[in-house]
Amino acid sequence: MRFAINHISAPGLSLADFFAMCRRLGVSEVEIRNDIPDVLGSMTPAAVKAEAAAQGMTILSINALYPFNLWSGDLPDRAQRMADYAAECGAQALVMCPLNDGAKVPHSDVVTALDAMKPVLRDRGLTGLVEPLGFPISSLRTKAEALAAITEAGDDGTYSLMHDTFHHHLAGEAQFYPNRTGLVHISGVSDPDIAVDDMLDAHRLLVDGDDRLENIAQIKALRASGYEGPFSFEPFAEEVHALDNPETALKNSMDYILRAVT
Repeated sequence: MRFAINHISAPGLSLADFFAMCRRLGVSEVEIRNDIPDVLGSMTPAAVKAEAAAQGMTILSINALYPFNLWSGDLPDRAQRMADYAAECGAQALVMCPLNDGAKVPHSDVVTALDAMKPVLRDRGLTGLVEPLGFPISSLRTKAEALAAITEAGDDGTYSLMHDTFHHHLAGEAQFYPNRTGLVHISGVSDPDIAVDDMLDAHRLLVDGDDRLENIAQIKALRASGYEGPFSFEPFAEEVHALDNPETALKNSMDYILRAVT
């Protein structure tokens, strides 16, 4: 089983320190962000690429282009700038998240956005990781919906699914698409009192024995059905971000998952 680590797991660390922590944990695949922390806004892509090379890191993705499914306004320009950055820093993919404010986005608009984004990605050798958000207010909740739009846009390998264990659980999805999945995000929710429909990013912790999202069952199902890619930690909870020793917390979660899936 391969682990990856999203920089949001330890946003208080500089990129160099984040990479060094990953190396000590035996992880060589990482994700960087344009929000928490905003690596794209604080470092040149050449500096990111040099640091990754110096520490032996593979940059799986940049999180995230939002909202990818409304191809209007400043989105085309932002998409091209982010894709340029990704290509120049050596990232393999862009994570693409849908509108998440309660407004509906027609299926045809999702297809239009995927059509428009395809040459941006293809010309730079990037994959688009389409990540449905399972929140009740999301405009694209399920992987089935995402796959339908990808198929209609012409399934030529430009796009893959992001399977997020949190969003999979919130959307009530039962179907897995291992052969269409490019990356898996893992996080856990342990609060026993929060209803599923009320779960937010702020509740997302590292996976442990109190997890309510069935991470272990999801991981087992993905691996049993043929998924061989990495599982990337993506906790959003402030209590994780504020940890004095995120390395130990990540090691404990990795050890728990490895024991549970074997």
